[in-house]
Amino acid sequence: MTEIIQNIVNEIRLGKSFLLTSHESPDGDAVGSSLALASFLRKIGKDVCVHFCDPVPELYAFLPGADTAQLHLPDRDFDIAFVLDIGEFRRAGDEFCRFKRIGKYINLDHHLSCELFGTHNLIDSSAAATGVLVYRIINAFGYLVDLDTALCLYSSIITDTGSFRYSNANREAFSIAGEMIECGVNAWDVAEQLYENQPQKRLDLLALALATLEVTKNGQAASVTITLDMYEKAGTDSELTDGFINYPRSIKGVEVAIFFRQVAEDKYKVGFRSKGKVNVASFAAELGGGGHHNAAGCMVEGSLEKVKSRVYELLEASF
Repeated sequence: MTEIIQNIVNEIRLGKSFLLTSHESPDGDAVGSSLALASFLRKIGKDVCVHFCDPVPELYAFLPGADTAQLHLPDRDFDIAFVLDIGEFRRAGDEFCRFKRIGKYINLDHHLSCELFGTHNLIDSSAAATGVLVYRIINAFGYLVDLDTALCLYSSIITDTGSFRYSNANREAFSIAGEMIECGVNAWDVAEQLYENQPQKRLDLLALALATLEVTKNGQAASVTITLDMYEKAGTDSELTDGFINYPRSIKGVEVAIFFRQVAEDKYKVGFRSKGKVNVASFAAELGGGGHHNAAGCMVEGSLEKVKSRVYELLEASF
């Protein structure tokens, strides 16, 4: 691992132009880790472009550099592309996957089932967030973290650990978070931005989702569902569904939570969250997806009834 990090540090020293990207529907770790790396690279004089195939959610607009992220790639060459928190290369979106004007790829991830598509692949499932890997690289480079970079790193870690409630909240995560606070990050300000600043329409959508709550007969799995007509009724979109899956998971006795989110007619994105006893990455893999032991997802085609039937059949076999 140390050798891989050193190789990445050497690439950073030699490279001049950098393209950074992450997965579709970017979450706090995807945005935070990408913007932290971008901030660091710019501070050391590098030419940086951050690209997401979907807009940065309004929730993370307070992060430094969020307004510089581009939805479309510029017509130019890049020495190096950093691909962060991706799991599968295709999740960066069609435009990036077709883009050929890149010298080398560096893959940073903490998914168990991550594809090894990079010239250098820094993959560590023990890292609480991809932001942790970015921190390791910055630290190995010898750069003293500034406030902008610290704010992005802290946000990456706090969101992917569920405010340090999840099992991935290890000693390294707490240590880095503490260091970021010493750099000037105000923990309350971040918490207020992330958890005390939501639009009413998110709660309108959440009310519709909670009305679909289903708990299995043995009480060990529960789900909520969002359909396209619910978005229309609430006047919003999938950007505001982050965290909905935590509600069924919070039920006493539930080991696995499922979030069925419609993305098109007869097409659903299925998210899984486990409290630790069940490896939900195995469910996602059987359905063509992937992820972590406690957090995974996949895309399933069919009617909602058929999609739920497939998912619950897999779950029942595991209990």
